[in-house]
Amino acid sequence: MQPPPDKAHQDTAGDAQWSRPECQAWTGTLLLGTCLLYCARVSMPICTVSMSQDFGWNKKEAGIVLSSFFWGYCLTQILGGHLGDRIGGEKVILLSASAWGFLTAATPLLAHLGSAHLAFMTFSRVLTGLLQGVYFPALTSLLSQKVRESERAFTYSTVGAGSQFGTLVTGAVGSLLLDWCGWQSVFYLSGGLTLLWVCYVYRYLLSKQDLILALGVLAQGLPMARHTRVPWKQLFRKPSVWAAVFSQLSAACSFFILLSWLPTFFKETFPSSKGWVFNVVPWLVAIPASLFSGFLSDHLISQGYRTITVRKFMQVMGLGLSSVFALCLGHTSSFCKSVFFASASIGLQTFNHSGISVNIQDLAPSCAGVLFGVANTAGALAGVVGVGLGGYLIETTGSWTSVFNLVAAVSSLGLCTFLMFGKAQRVDLSPRQEDL
Repeated sequence: MQPPPDKAHQDTAGDAQWSRPECQAWTGTLLLGTCLLYCARVSMPICTVSMSQDFGWNKKEAGIVLSSFFWGYCLTQILGGHLGDRIGGEKVILLSASAWGFLTAATPLLAHLGSAHLAFMTFSRVLTGLLQGVYFPALTSLLSQKVRESERAFTYSTVGAGSQFGTLVTGAVGSLLLDWCGWQSVFYLSGGLTLLWVCYVYRYLLSKQDLILALGVLAQGLPMARHTRVPWKQLFRKPSVWAAVFSQLSAACSFFILLSWLPTFFKETFPSSKGWVFNVVPWLVAIPASLFSGFLSDHLISQGYRTITVRKFMQVMGLGLSSVFALCLGHTSSFCKSVFFASASIGLQTFNHSGISVNIQDLAPSCAGVLFGVANTAGALAGVVGVGLGGYLIETTGSWTSVFNLVAAVSSLGLCTFLMFGKAQRVDLSPRQEDL
């Protein structure tokens, strides 16, 4: 007798949920992993000015190096989700972290291999993007399999707070290292810490046999049994899936625009201001905001509120209210108010972790990783376009207001789509599940 599809998937992916102590241990470990992911990711933006001086890059060449990360990042999102669904997200994360940690630590050596500094650094960033692109889809797959539904929002938000923490750490510590030891030290530190984290996970949280088995499966190719195929037609016939993908696209695009242009906005608008203030305070606010959003989401659901109602409320905060504060940035000449508005906007964007990011797990827990990969690929591509469009608007209008209007427009489209069509009903196995 054939096992039901959902049971078969659990058997192949090893979907036994974590106990409370296991969940706490993995949550803390993955929080640190996300932090190190962003430490490695933002090392190049932090060091770009110093590297441009050393290698004679102009703004266009520096832009090529910075944007090349996202082209690699777009290409492995779906692959990361698929591998996470098939062999376990924790194994995908460990293997990719080993590679990007080594590559980050070796970046100063690559930069001095020859005279073609621009080519080597562009290749390095593309490869880093390829390796890091699997992380969040694999993480989504892992948490959808291992964490109880009632605790997913808080767990995901806690782990997701590592992105703000990593940006904060690199912005603060990286700035000091730049002054004291040069730009090479930033890459040595972030890459070295990642490799230490990999050693810890390998030694204490993963069994050697599981990792060897996963490597064997990867080497032999992934067999596509019928019950493990992603039901693409079934998924994309549902408006709720399209709403989730478009909302994730909007959230990612808005985040990338602010992440890329806020430092330049503050530097040009308030040239006498302290860089550590606007590079640190918004991310310092975002960490507790992310934790609070996850706690609030799970608490509301435990009090009997419908899951989809809570998810939509989180998106109202993450896309709606955050864009209001972004708009305010274009209509103030006060540095203190600008820092407050930027901090509020970045902090409220973390509510997306408890909204759309978890909603994808609501819709398709059996293939959450690959579906998140699709959504995040769209978001990364939109982010590249949005960042470029933001620069074009600044050049043509001479006003920062146009950039913040763009953020508000993109966020509003995503929010309206999710409010109209978003659901928390499972669509991967049975189309007749009762809406949550």
